[in-house]
Amino acid sequence: MREIFVTGATGTIGSALVPRLLRSPDTRVRLLVRARDDADLQRRMASMRAYWGWDEDDERGRRVVALRGDICAPGLGLAPAEHAAVAAECSHLVHCAASVNLLMPIEQARATAVAPTRAVLELGRLAASAGVLRKIDLVSTVGVWGRTPGTMPERPLPEVERFHNTYEAAKAEAERVVWNEGADLPITVHRPSMVVGESDSGRVIHFQVFYHLCEFLSGVRTRGIVPTLGAMRLDVIPVDWVAAAIDWASRNEDTAGSIFHLCSGPEGAIALGPLQATVRERWQRQGRTLPPLRTVSRRLLQHAVPVLGAFAGAKARRALRALPPVLEYLGEDQSFANVDTARRLAGAGLPVPPAASYLGPVLDYYLARRAAEARR
Repeated sequence: MREIFVTGATGTIGSALVPRLLRSPDTRVRLLVRARDDADLQRRMASMRAYWGWDEDDERGRRVVALRGDICAPGLGLAPAEHAAVAAECSHLVHCAASVNLLMPIEQARATAVAPTRAVLELGRLAASAGVLRKIDLVSTVGVWGRTPGTMPERPLPEVERFHNTYEAAKAEAERVVWNEGADLPITVHRPSMVVGESDSGRVIHFQVFYHLCEFLSGVRTRGIVPTLGAMRLDVIPVDWVAAAIDWASRNEDTAGSIFHLCSGPEGAIALGPLQATVRERWQRQGRTLPPLRTVSRRLLQHAVPVLGAFAGAKARRALRALPPVLEYLGEDQSFANVDTARRLAGAGLPVPPAASYLGPVLDYYLARRAAEARR
């Protein structure tokens, strides 16, 4: 029986990964879940089982153990006996947990990225000493490329020092911890780009940066004022493919020491002009009234956000606060190399999916969820 310890099971990637891991009947998973107490833990797990579509008799649920913890706490917040049991019995560690908050103070960002990485490495060393460790898979981000122009290589990046936000800076620091302190461990680092919903249904547990960007591209949030897009492109990738890639890597020990760019790559990234047209077409198809577009420079739009907020309602003001960090991503001429990653994953039967194959379901699922929420 393969025993896997997973952090971040309630997050975007982890929630797609856990069912994937459990497709194999020889796999059991222990999930680190943040909860106030045992009752809260049970409530959160009931919510996750509902999301996964498992009833009380589902066999997969019997191969899941939820452990109350906190990635920001020493020892991942596990009770000593549980920490010792994970180290003695889990052959695979998968660290997906993260706080994708682009506006955190740097110390808070480090607490959610750097400290947990060190804690997972320490757990891995204990498991290695017990003779059980086979593999560690750590989820990072293409954001560790920071504000560097050009194409991101599939290698460690100790030279990158300028970032768009504290989230990127802390994740880059966490990667340096991996390369400097974890060289003795069988680790694969995964760098996803903007993760969106499942490729066939669009389903996803949380709506993150991509969805905020689409709202702004529609013109709804800014009274039709949108940035000039030019030839800019956006790299997105569906969550089910990311989960499948991590699952495959965790099963293959020869991936240790590798960096996988789980992204569409320079050729597969979506041009923002056509993306905007698709977004507006899908929004209108759902009956949403859209303002006519007025294009301005990205910098001018950033300066205009406080003015727009002054004339907006409370809900719109909250949404507008998310705009400046999103606009920062549009200010760099960047792409992310994935030649080696794509070749290896294609050989495993996981070719990189083209954006045209999943963009429609992703946008439709988002709009359906938003419409359902508005009716409540």
